[in-house]
Amino acid sequence: MMDLWSALQAIILGVVEGLTEFLPISSTGHQIIVADLIDFGGERAMAFNIIIQLGAILAVVWEFRRKIIDVVVGLPTQAPARRFTANLLIAFLPAVVLGVLFADLIHEYLFNPITVALALVVGGVIMLWAERREHRVAVDHVDDMSWHHALKIGFVQCLAMIPGTSRSGSTIIGGLLFGLSRKAATEFSFFLAMPTMVGAAVYSGYKYRHLFQPNDLPVFALGFVVSFIFAMIAVRGLLKFIASHSYAVFAWYRIAFGLLILATWQFGWVDWSTAHA
Repeated sequence: MMDLWSALQAIILGVVEGLTEFLPISSTGHQIIVADLIDFGGERAMAFNIIIQLGAILAVVWEFRRKIIDVVVGLPTQAPARRFTANLLIAFLPAVVLGVLFADLIHEYLFNPITVALALVVGGVIMLWAERREHRVAVDHVDDMSWHHALKIGFVQCLAMIPGTSRSGSTIIGGLLFGLSRKAATEFSFFLAMPTMVGAAVYSGYKYRHLFQPNDLPVFALGFVVSFIFAMIAVRGLLKFIASHSYAVFAWYRIAFGLLILATWQFGWVDWSTAHA
């Protein structure tokens, strides 16, 4: 059984993960900030984050299940399905290599609210610049992407290893800069999240398998379900939003939120100096 406060913590963090994972505002950054504010940290939090990230990615798998089935069925005979799969693998590889090499160092030195705040602000400024520049569309649909588009987006995704940068923000804005339409960039970001997040969860889950305790199962299950539900809401909402809007609103949110964190630190309103994920 779990106590009321543990249940509330699981719900809050599940909501945060679900809503922010696929929006270009950094789910990791928000998790670090919120987890510190509600005093949910340490090894238990590390294991919990692995579970709720799986909940979020399952929402994307469910949302795009028809496309996934079509690709799997078409692999033996259809060139577009094979090209799409190859592009995902190509885009996925840079994160695998750099993640294995540098993930522990990044987690040790950069997983703190101040780094998150700075990355939020810098990323927001870059997003505004990317949206205001002339956008020439060379790829209108994810099936029309070439391998070099996928490779460039894969390298850009690696920037998200810095907490506060945002995996979805990096891949979406990178896609726009490399000539993808807003819809194609967003959808490819969702598809790329599947192998990236599942791979990271499996790697982290195995590495930190000793952190999973039977007593935490109710809390983890609650967080998983909440994350799944709110990720579904966020994904569907974002796909509708981008049909007629730019990403500028997310950029301004990032900048405002980042500056708020920096202000609370600078004026001593919140002591972030010892805060870690």
